[in-house]
Amino acid sequence: MDDKIITVLWFDGEAEQAARFYAETFPDSTVGSIMRAPSDFPSGRKGDPLTVDFTVLGRRFQGLNGGPAFKPNESVSFMVVTEDQAETDRYWNAIVGNGGAESACGWCKDRWGFSWQITPRTLLDALSAGGDEARRAFEAMMPMRKIDVATIEAARRGA
Repeated sequence: MDDKIITVLWFDGEAEQAARFYAETFPDSTVGSIMRAPSDFPSGRKGDPLTVDFTVLGRRFQGLNGGPAFKPNESVSFMVVTEDQAETDRYWNAIVGNGGAESACGWCKDRWGFSWQITPRTLLDALSAGGDEARRAFEAMMPMRKIDVATIEAARRGA
């Protein structure tokens, strides 16, 4: 590993399954090396995957099969910036459709408990613009689960 910092995600035995799902779902994503446990450990057996190296959208991660002691929560999330409704739908539907759950304002949770913000660029642009445009886009977003790009763009225009 040449990276100076790698985000490690804690899993309860399903790091490899998660890495494969992420690699199938997002472009520029791969599953790398899998380090198998050299002996039994508290949440697994000798030969079980202990760590899994993977990339998601070009970012490096490592999955650690650490057992049930710790659970992910919303204090850390992954924001994926999308360019259109089709891309927004593709990621949202993949995550929610694979045992995940919808949340509010473009947030959803994958089946392993990690939170994702599937965020169209037009929403970020509207919020960055400030003033009435930001207010209208924000108010349009608040009741949404998955972000509707056309509704956000209409709000930006004041329609």
